[in-house]
Amino acid sequence: MELEALCSAAKAAKYEIAAISTEKKNEALLKIAELLVKESEAIIIANARDITTATTKGMSIPMIDRLRLTEDRIKAMSEGLRQVAELPDPLSDVLDEWELANGLKLKKVRVPLGVIGIIYESRPNVTADAFALTFKSGNVVILKGGSDAINSNTAITDVIRKGLKECGINENAISLIESTDRETTVKFMQMREYVDVLIPRGSAGLIRSVVENSKIPVIETGAGNCHIYIDKTADAAKAKCIVINAKTQRLGVCNTAESLLIHEDIAESIFPDIARALHDKSVEIRGDEEAQSSSEFVVPASEEDYGKEYLDLLISVKTVKNVEEAIAHINKYSTHHSDAIVTEDEESAEKFLKGVDSACVYVNASTRFTDGFEFGFGAEIGISTQMLHARGPMGLKELTSYKYQIRGNGQVRG
Repeated sequence: MELEALCSAAKAAKYEIAAISTEKKNEALLKIAELLVKESEAIIIANARDITTATTKGMSIPMIDRLRLTEDRIKAMSEGLRQVAELPDPLSDVLDEWELANGLKLKKVRVPLGVIGIIYESRPNVTADAFALTFKSGNVVILKGGSDAINSNTAITDVIRKGLKECGINENAISLIESTDRETTVKFMQMREYVDVLIPRGSAGLIRSVVENSKIPVIETGAGNCHIYIDKTADAAKAKCIVINAKTQRLGVCNTAESLLIHEDIAESIFPDIARALHDKSVEIRGDEEAQSSSEFVVPASEEDYGKEYLDLLISVKTVKNVEEAIAHINKYSTHHSDAIVTEDEESAEKFLKGVDSACVYVNASTRFTDGFEFGFGAEIGISTQMLHARGPMGLKELTSYKYQIRGNGQVRG
């Protein structure tokens, strides 16, 4: 379908979708969850075409992993829809209500954002996640995935639309822009007449391009240059476990740790064992002079390394004098996504929690927990790193706005 016609159809559907009952939405989500598993073979065949193209183009192994779909990953997508079906409908929320002296009764209630455009890269599971959250919150979604996953995204969207049709719901609750050229993407970003908000999800370059070119209001989801700071009071075993998990549990995702800060007092005692464990996991360590002198596995870091989201088997390391210096370093180089401190000192923990300007700030836990599922939101639409309109993992409530309902009895203003 031609882009403007697709966007126009989405806009025409938005009030219809906003009015669907909670029961009807849940019925559709469960039907689509069932169909995704039933149609998994066709989805995997489509995904195989994308994997072949990516391999031919020389895409890195972590990025291919983001792209790949398996039966287990499709089952996880299906389970994500089931989880969203079980969540409370945010549109039933009354945020506040009160009565004025003149007798007017005011009520503040949640409403959908409307038509949400999502521009994303590689990860085809986003297609199902994005639909589940936007649909449950009463929104219509237009998806613009990357060329790397076009066959996978098309197959998943076809299944979703089939499920909607079987439930008697307007299929235009979800649309996929199938053109993969840059000109179409730029044109989509100008469709303010039809699209209410745009959410980019992907690399720093993609997000920057959307922020700079869009005429539609943007909720910025950020790249993840996530830090772990090991304070001088840190428990060595706890620190090692957290660092290895945050860096190596899964590469190519935005909540993976990319930078490690070490208090100078424990660089010689705790860091060598952590460095060896990272080396054993094939992680290249790029550090400052102090880190290099503490471990044979550290190579020199450049200034650029400290601000980099590697999405690979790489990590930067820097030694610092105290928690204040760690906070200053993080606020300078961070993408304001997720950062953690490992410490047994409550004062240091509080300073870190209050001082680090990121969406998610941890004490003694891995940054890998920054995730809608882990936070109990069900599937997530992305991790917002800006202050407005939402911050952190974006679940159902973050995909709504509000309006005021006012009831009177003939009042007029004098």
